[in-house]
Amino acid sequence: MSPRDWMRTSLLTIEDRNREKDRAKCQSSSVTSIKSDDKSESTAGIEDFNPRWKSPPMWPSGVGNRQPCPRESALRRAVISGNINALPPHHVPTGRSVRVFICANPDDTEAERNALKEHVYPKLRDFCRENYGIEFQVVDLYWGVDPEEWDCPELQRLRMKLLEECLKTSAGPCFVMESSSAAKTKNDKAWRNVSEEIKRIFRTAVLQLQEKGTMKSAEAKKFLCSALEDELDFALGKQTPAFLRKCVCYIRKISNFDRFAKLPEMGRYMDIVVSSDRVMRNQEAYERLLKVRDEFIPTVVAASNLRVYSSVTHCDMKLGYSQEVESHYVEGLCKQFYEDMVDIIQATVQQNFDTETDSLYDEILQHLSLCKNYAALYKYKTESLDYVQEYLLPSKGSRMSPLVVYGGPCTGKTLLLSEAAKQAYAWLQKQMGPETDPVVIVRFIGSTQLSMDLRTLLQSICEQIATNYRCLIHFLPNKIQEMRELLINLLGESSFHRPLVIVLDSLEQLSDADEARKLWWLPINLPRTVRIVVSTLPNKHGILQKLRTLIHDEGYYVELIQRDRKVCSQTLKQQLLGVKRKVTSGQQIYVNEALAKCTLPMFVNLIYREVVHWRSHKDVDDKSLCSTVHESIEHLFYSVENKLGQRFVFRALGYITMAKAGLTEVELEDILSLDNIVLGDVIVATYLKNPLRISYDLVARLKEELEGYLVERQVRNVTLMVWANRHLHLIAQKLYLSNEEDVHQMHSLLAEYFLGAWSGGRKKIFTYDNNHFTSLNISHHKNPHHQQSHEKTCSDKYSYDRQTPEQPWVFQCNLLEPDIFFVNHRKMIELVYHLTRSGRTDDLMFGVIMNFSWLYTMIKIGQFEKALTDIDLAYSYTREKELKFLSTTLRCIKVKVLKNPASLSAELQQRLLPVVTSLPKLRHLLLECDKDGPKYCSIVPLHSSMDVTYSPERLPLCSSYMQIVEILPTLAPNIVLVGLEDGSVSTWDVESRQLLRQIDTARSVVLGIRLTTDEKYLVVATTKNTLLIYDNHKSCLLSEVEIKGSKHGGITGGVAFINGFTLSTHHALAWLEASKDVNVIDLLYGWPLYQFHCWYEVTCVQCSPDGMYAFCGQYLNTTSIFHLGNGDKLATVTSEFSGGFVKSILILDTLNQMVMIDNEGSLSVWNTKEITNPGLMEDYDCRGDESEVVGIELSEDQRSILICKARSIEVLDTKVWKMVEKFKAKRTERFVAAVLSKNGQSIVASMENTSSIFVWRRDSGQCMASLIEISGAIVKLIKSAHHNLLLSVASSGVLSVWDIDIITAMSNIDKTGKKIQTLQLSGREDYVFTMDGSEAVHKWNFSTGFIETVFKHEGIVENCVLTSSGDLMVTSDDKSSQYIWQTTTGENIFRINGQRISQLLITHNDQFVVSLCEQNASRVWRLATGHKVCNILVTLQNALITTANTFLVGTSKNKLLAVSLWSGSVSKKFVCDDGITIVNFKLIPDCPDCAVFITSTETVFIWSVADESVCRRVQLPANFLKNLEDFQISPNGKLGIVSKGDENINVLDLHSGKLRLVHAAGIIWRQKLSRDGRYLVYVCFQNCDEDDDAGVVSNLIVMRLADGKSIGTCSLYKTPTFLSLSQRALNIIIGFEDGSIGTYTVVDRVDAALKIKIATSNSRQIVNNASQKVRPKCGNHSFKSVADCIWRESTEVFSRDSPINVSDSGEGESTTPTKKD
Repeated sequence: MSPRDWMRTSLLTIEDRNREKDRAKCQSSSVTSIKSDDKSESTAGIEDFNPRWKSPPMWPSGVGNRQPCPRESALRRAVISGNINALPPHHVPTGRSVRVFICANPDDTEAERNALKEHVYPKLRDFCRENYGIEFQVVDLYWGVDPEEWDCPELQRLRMKLLEECLKTSAGPCFVMESSSAAKTKNDKAWRNVSEEIKRIFRTAVLQLQEKGTMKSAEAKKFLCSALEDELDFALGKQTPAFLRKCVCYIRKISNFDRFAKLPEMGRYMDIVVSSDRVMRNQEAYERLLKVRDEFIPTVVAASNLRVYSSVTHCDMKLGYSQEVESHYVEGLCKQFYEDMVDIIQATVQQNFDTETDSLYDEILQHLSLCKNYAALYKYKTESLDYVQEYLLPSKGSRMSPLVVYGGPCTGKTLLLSEAAKQAYAWLQKQMGPETDPVVIVRFIGSTQLSMDLRTLLQSICEQIATNYRCLIHFLPNKIQEMRELLINLLGESSFHRPLVIVLDSLEQLSDADEARKLWWLPINLPRTVRIVVSTLPNKHGILQKLRTLIHDEGYYVELIQRDRKVCSQTLKQQLLGVKRKVTSGQQIYVNEALAKCTLPMFVNLIYREVVHWRSHKDVDDKSLCSTVHESIEHLFYSVENKLGQRFVFRALGYITMAKAGLTEVELEDILSLDNIVLGDVIVATYLKNPLRISYDLVARLKEELEGYLVERQVRNVTLMVWANRHLHLIAQKLYLSNEEDVHQMHSLLAEYFLGAWSGGRKKIFTYDNNHFTSLNISHHKNPHHQQSHEKTCSDKYSYDRQTPEQPWVFQCNLLEPDIFFVNHRKMIELVYHLTRSGRTDDLMFGVIMNFSWLYTMIKIGQFEKALTDIDLAYSYTREKELKFLSTTLRCIKVKVLKNPASLSAELQQRLLPVVTSLPKLRHLLLECDKDGPKYCSIVPLHSSMDVTYSPERLPLCSSYMQIVEILPTLAPNIVLVGLEDGSVSTWDVESRQLLRQIDTARSVVLGIRLTTDEKYLVVATTKNTLLIYDNHKSCLLSEVEIKGSKHGGITGGVAFINGFTLSTHHALAWLEASKDVNVIDLLYGWPLYQFHCWYEVTCVQCSPDGMYAFCGQYLNTTSIFHLGNGDKLATVTSEFSGGFVKSILILDTLNQMVMIDNEGSLSVWNTKEITNPGLMEDYDCRGDESEVVGIELSEDQRSILICKARSIEVLDTKVWKMVEKFKAKRTERFVAAVLSKNGQSIVASMENTSSIFVWRRDSGQCMASLIEISGAIVKLIKSAHHNLLLSVASSGVLSVWDIDIITAMSNIDKTGKKIQTLQLSGREDYVFTMDGSEAVHKWNFSTGFIETVFKHEGIVENCVLTSSGDLMVTSDDKSSQYIWQTTTGENIFRINGQRISQLLITHNDQFVVSLCEQNASRVWRLATGHKVCNILVTLQNALITTANTFLVGTSKNKLLAVSLWSGSVSKKFVCDDGITIVNFKLIPDCPDCAVFITSTETVFIWSVADESVCRRVQLPANFLKNLEDFQISPNGKLGIVSKGDENINVLDLHSGKLRLVHAAGIIWRQKLSRDGRYLVYVCFQNCDEDDDAGVVSNLIVMRLADGKSIGTCSLYKTPTFLSLSQRALNIIIGFEDGSIGTYTVVDRVDAALKIKIATSNSRQIVNNASQKVRPKCGNHSFKSVADCIWRESTEVFSRDSPINVSDSGEGESTTPTKKD
């Protein structure tokens, strides 16, 4: 059925129809009323009346524009004041959702319902979530249910119950009826196995009873009407017209149906009767259907505006109601259904941003919803409630104290306080009069995040009191004591007209922060009109005992104890009578026995739940009822399992229990549909189809079975299912979350759901195997994200769409207004929790922490600190340094982004771009910033030159570094081992500053400590000449070995201590002072193996990486090689430089080489391929420098060796064995230590008596950074090979841990060293050329930000211009020279000497150069040859060349002159009157011969150069030009932008003369207008202490001139010195004071063409490319020493050896300036 076959039933009056048409014009998705005759079989084409269907959008979208109604305002007032009785009967304002009940005959609407389920409901759900932030839920209890159960009375009862809920609670449409003219009546089907005679007799009997009056009509209706009729009557009968607008009816008529009644497949569309082989329609059933269709529904329509649609379906002439006909009809129904739902939602649902923007309102709502639910469960009224009521009522006393309610678990404290809070409003009004307006504040401590912490609890209470009493809180106190004082002051605002009641449940749930459990904050002496009621457990955290010390009067204490058995028995009897049930005397005996054991309210309720199902004939015994609350709850859960299935209940209650804040109905249905274990238990194998989901009736029945125990709680815009008390939660946790593997799998599935892993039609594998689910123990199932590999091996596997929704961080209402959104709070609350519990660290890192939308949303909703907490949590799980750096970065920009959240992407990008090569996992966040950042900030940094701000982790070890013997880094980046002189060896966590374990060496002085590679053994050398071998992980001593020297060695007349020791894989090697022997000890057994005998005294020992060989360095530059396995000496080698001793030995195992380095830095290289006969490869003499070697390092790739001496640092290339770099210290400086960066491109070093760490670039020798160590002078540097960390020890005994990756990232930023004065961008915008007041011009690669070429001049460069292609550059210096450079090769191809140039210009066709001089004649000359074209005798300032290359326009005193480029003469001029000067002028780009200039009389002239006439004159206000700094003109000449050095942007309309003032964000330093005139880019300074503290110097801002809106802001952390805009793409280049440049681009989201820029920009290769950024070698090119041409007064002299052709080539007119009079 196509859309045109649908007709709106014309049963409305003319006025109603006109009203309907008016509404259709106002709404985007309304339904047009179509005229039709209900009895006619013909259809009217809907396209004739509704042109929307000619090209219908498949899924229309849009949002309603309803204004807040008075009802909503009244509800808000009720919420704030705590008037629970004034809230809606079934929900509080936020617990909104659209719940639509489908009323249909399941037989003949299966195809329609399946199509709606698969195609329409998911789209409507997305529509509601995106536009209103609420859920869309369809209640169709027939879907997914076995047809045999359709007529089950329990199902019909549940349908009526859910229908009532939908009608009362749905925020939008609530009822849809689908009916067919051939529909079957369902009650007949229930009697299909009974004879027709019995049915006739039964019906006749009912009718007769009704006629006699014995049976009332309402009762008879139950037997005579079908379920469809019952539901229609309940939903549509006696309803208001406003309510019926939320209902829709679809009626389908099948024409000529009787002709095809014999076809078997037609039986499901109508009731048939077989009479003497004739198949015919059941006339009785048909008449009842007509009664509903032609009488009941028209009656409803006549009195209301009910939407009713009628359609006629024509059967196929041969096949009848074929599949094709049905599909055609279903397609039309789906489209119409979607449009109707959208239309009703837009008309009835209001966008509610209260809970998004008002956290206090949301907090109050959450507690009120819980209070309302708990109060509904309060059924056992006790005297305690009377005590509370008496306390709350006003008294004659002067002062009151809080009332304390206490009792054990399950005694009903929470329910009592909830009932008291609910009734308090009415009690006080009854006692004090109806004009009294009480304020009731209720908090269930621990139920929300804000109520657990004392600070946030007091803050929310203070804010609620202040809102009610209209008190203005200027600022919230920072100190918790001041918050308590504020609360005390606010309590005094109450009055007899507005008394105040505060209810605080479960004080024991408060966290111990701020010593909250000591109750110092609780007001004890209350004003007469204030009452505070608190509750607590009697033996938890000593709270009750503390209360007794504060409140001495026992009259303020109410204890809840177990009640009398007889009272409980009587209460139970009354409950049973309320539902017309009672127990027999025999059964009552066992009930009394159970009550004798326990009379807690919850226990009585659980007994009622059990006995209400007993029949009088049921045999019961002493085991029929449990004896404790715990057992009764377990029994309740087991009974639910027996009814609904073990696995379903196991997982459903498990998910609800493990969810951090509970689950909604729809979420539970979605999650269970993702769980293959549940589906395998409840889905029949033959029913597998898309979408594969569990039926909703299972969830509905679960809720019904646990009613009163599984309660609803409103959070934001959703209604969550949570346990009614903590006891239920604990037992559910014990029963369903005890298996760790199951819990891990369930957390993982919840994480997948909130990640949206299976949304958007992505199918998940489902394997059905009868043997797969053999027991309740499901621990053998693997985690869902590991399960696919297992399932691929199964023979019977399929993938199905589970229809789970997308899970964005926010639901965007309007793409053009990105800041209007609904937050996906469910994902915010649950995702991080389940990712951490399931160990999915990659998803945690990249799906949450590195997600820009998450960061932006958290900041936008005021959860910045929570975001930092989550990042720190993720770091604790992953130990990824990128997370630590991100956390530090966010703390640095906190002030900025809290003030302006839109700038988050730009702030992050410019801080992360410099370090992304060192911290590659930050690429993901940068890509996220590129994708989502431009929605909020149009400035996108392409290359950032920001200096990395970095502070190391610091750990005080002792009072002086002299006490530190050794520090060892470990495999864990945050763990270090520290050996001190006092004999202790400590293991420290540097980040937390915690001492993890400590070893005491029995007061022995420690000489050194070592760890084996696997960190299994810790070896300590002592002054007792012993090695102590410890188990490093257990800190227990394994063995102690004495080190002995040789008989003939040692120090004469003294004691020889251990000189050194080292470790191999399984051995320890140690030697004494002045000893020639090395002791070898077995670490495993702790005994000596043998001694290595060397020729000379041993100075160092190094083991090979494989642990097979030992290399022993000695005096006289000798090294012996030993076999560690058998102790054999294999070889001894001696260097030529035999005067010193071996300082260090390096093993290059990849090259089979050994390097000996002596104490003077000389080295010899030996080939160890043949280990018994090493061959000398290279000798390198470094003895010229008389300083001693202090450190040696082999680079990670073994290509470089760093030798750090006291006076110099040398780097050797191991391929050629030559020194490639050498850094010398100043005369008074000495190096302490130096290390290489990971890529070997930088050197990190420290100097003696300095507290800084320096970073040098190896290629340029430039010092890129100096990091100050605040703890004092650095005395030692230790490099960790495991994590590229650098440990520094200060003289004060403080250990600092630096990340070398971050330190060396600072060297990635190129700088010239002097402030950038001017810059030029090449025509292709791929290179930037800068001048900094030096003798060089630097060529920068725009994409990478690297300096590629340096053009060196003889003097200081003063001018620089480029051709349009950027291939040629013309410069001039202060030595009166001009240079022509080939920019690609760096060659200086031409040089001109003779005159000092004040300004250089190149014509737009790149043919001619204009060299302006202040003292001599200026010249126009050919760029190709150097020949002069003409001289210009007048002096011009700030000259410009017109677009047509005709004139050179410039100022000269009070004149504006246009000089011909062909003759050099003044062709046109404008002369000001005497005393008037030209202040500034600009050419209009789109008008080649027009100029705009401002005179000193504050007049703006538009002057036509060609006509030599003034086109327009605009007079500016007086004193306007007093501080003129800049003047910009738009391309079309309509707008002028004037800046005066203040905080205003002056926009001058040059046509009308109007001046518009736009306020800037600060004092404007520079401004630039984009070439298209659409954007103004400016840099401003802002005097803000907070920004100054964050290092912000100025701000870069882009303003859209069309609406004056700032579309992007980016902080600048250096002093800018030059601002430039590109001509083609809107790129911004800023030069800074330190000689660096920053590049930015503008991506305005309303300009689709510019959106592509980010994706295609070459600058993003640094992010997209996974490999490290390779720095090109910088080329240095010098000037020509001999000039090619010398300018005289009016001639030029060329040298003979000029490299270019200088002959006059007689070029045509096309290459000469155009002559124009």
